[in-house]
Amino acid sequence: MASIEKRIQISNIMVLIGLLTMVIMAILPLLNFTPSQFTWMRWAFAGGAILVLVARVLGAYNGPVLRIKRLHRILIASAMLYCTSALMMFISQGTNDWIGFLLAGVLVQLYASVMIDIEEKKSSK
Repeated sequence: MASIEKRIQISNIMVLIGLLTMVIMAILPLLNFTPSQFTWMRWAFAGGAILVLVARVLGAYNGPVLRIKRLHRILIASAMLYCTSALMMFISQGTNDWIGFLLAGVLVQLYASVMIDIEEKKSSK
């Protein structure tokens, strides 16, 4: 039991680091950096997105409640949207198409996070 809790703690820390990296790298282009500086920002954003995806897969729920398990899979889909956003940063340079995938991932993550809390409260009763 302790190893599962340790794995979840590590995955939560990885998600936090990845999301913070992504937020910082998404805000920096708004500050009008030169195009040569965008390269490392793209790579850092992609690294954060991959870190979030790995953390979501490692911290997946394996309990008995099917609805919570499905909501955790939705969190993995949210991380995949973040990775797609990072890919769009490299493919469509000069456009802001990546922002759409980023915002879609954020909305999906918000929904799943809120519903996980509600379902965990229901199942604990």
